[in-house]
Amino acid sequence: MTKLDAFTANLLTNDEVLGVSQDPLGRQAARISRDDAREIWAKDLEDGSKAVGLFNLGEEETSISLKWADLGLSGKHLVRDLWRQKDLGRFKQGFQTTVPRHGVVLIKVEPK
Repeated sequence: MTKLDAFTANLLTNDEVLGVSQDPLGRQAARISRDDAREIWAKDLEDGSKAVGLFNLGEEETSISLKWADLGLSGKHLVRDLWRQKDLGRFKQGFQTTVPRHGVVLIKVEPK
């Protein structure tokens, strides 16, 4: 642990990502969709928001789209990238992003 670079140390101590795994509601994530090498998993959080993982299991970078209806949501929602700890904006019907090969984008969807 004493030889970790700054990136790895930040990854292992990211409060927002740890908050998803330690959420008091204690819900497990469930798969929302699967399409070839793309999967979307989501879980409810105690504060009323949802944590969503957009997984690319393939060999090529790919675009993944999430519809609010698939999460039982409607209206505008704030999307936050939990890895980068950065708000991505408010989106009306869903969210779309590019995910690197063998990568995951972890977001929090908040009703705001």
